Amino acid sequence: MENENSKAAKWRAIAIVAMTLLVMLACVHWMGSGAASGAASPEEPVTADTSLSYWTEDAQAKNALVTYIEAVTDENNPDYIPVENRIAVFDLDGTLFCETDPNYFDYTLLLHRVTEDPDYIDKASDFEKEVAQKIKTQNETGESFSGLEVDHGKAVASSFAGMTINEFNAYIQEFKKLPMPSYEGMTRGEGWYQPMLQVVNYLQANDFTVFIVSGTDRFIVRGICDNSPLNVPNSQIIGSDETVVTKKQGDEDGLNYVYEADDELILGGEFIVKNLKMNKVAVIAQEIGVQPVLSFGNSSGDASMAEYTINNNPYKALAFMLCCDDTERENGNVEKADKMYSLCEEFGWIPVSMKNDWTTIYGDGVTHK
Repeated sequence: MENENSKAAKWRAIAIVAMTLLVMLACVHWMGSGAASGAASPEEPVTADTSLSYWTEDAQAKNALVTYIEAVTDENNPDYIPVENRIAVFDLDGTLFCETDPNYFDYTLLLHRVTEDPDYIDKASDFEKEVAQKIKTQNETGESFSGLEVDHGKAVASSFAGMTINEFNAYIQEFKKLPMPSYEGMTRGEGWYQPMLQVVNYLQANDFTVFIVSGTDRFIVRGICDNSPLNVPNSQIIGSDETVVTKKQGDEDGLNYVYEADDELILGGEFIVKNLKMNKVAVIAQEIGVQPVLSFGNSSGDASMAEYTINNNPYKALAFMLCCDDTERENGNVEKADKMYSLCEEFGWIPVSMKNDWTTIYGDGVTHK
């Protein structure tokens, strides 16, 4: 028989092995949970190589942006910008999202509402039909119509009047499911410029607050951005505006009406403002209250926003303009692109070549017909 000392030694050995196994299991669990939460090892640094992978290596615009970001986020650099002043403003159509196919998203939405929606065709007013016809003619011939921007805004407001904000958003979500006419493999809601989405993410990773400042109806922009790869909250989305009232309010002025517990907000049907050109600057001052340091646009409608950003700014500021020079992967227009290149040279804006600066536009699986 084993003596008492040998028994004790045996049990001590077993205990040591058991404790060792427990410690090893605990370490494995800690490392696994740490990795899942991101706490086991520091996050990889945000670099331009990984964040802007859809941009060509020698793209002037990308390199200018990267140099700028490295400077303004370095506390030891004289161009350092405090986080609260890192404001970037983006146009939507033609800057972040497919501009025309064959027209703006909100133009095609109105045309669908007035001429294709079986629940509304018979309700459309003569004015709405007139505006829709102008859009249809423009789509087919390229003819321009004076005042169409405002008339379109009025027609959108009236044709969707009475819908709740959620109902309007649901309508937009359904429209987004329709195929994009000029492309294979893309719906109307998927027309995001992948390289520009990377720019937004890159700025946000460097503590920039991103605002969308669009000429499109604010609620339509929110609908486009809803359920999309763009991570910008509604509170940072600015667009053209229409009135909002309640179902019970009727014709009573908002100064006299008190919102009731069982009431609901609806679109009021009256157009307020088209958020283009100088109106963009005014609304930035009203709603953001801080002069941006970065501006991204694509047309003369964004010129005032760009100039407001880079002039008389206490911080180093840049303005970028997209040039629609890609006619193979996109609905490009070389004449318009050349005009924008000339404006960039004249005003000191940084041009972005959709043809030469981007390795893709809409991502794999999307082709232009």
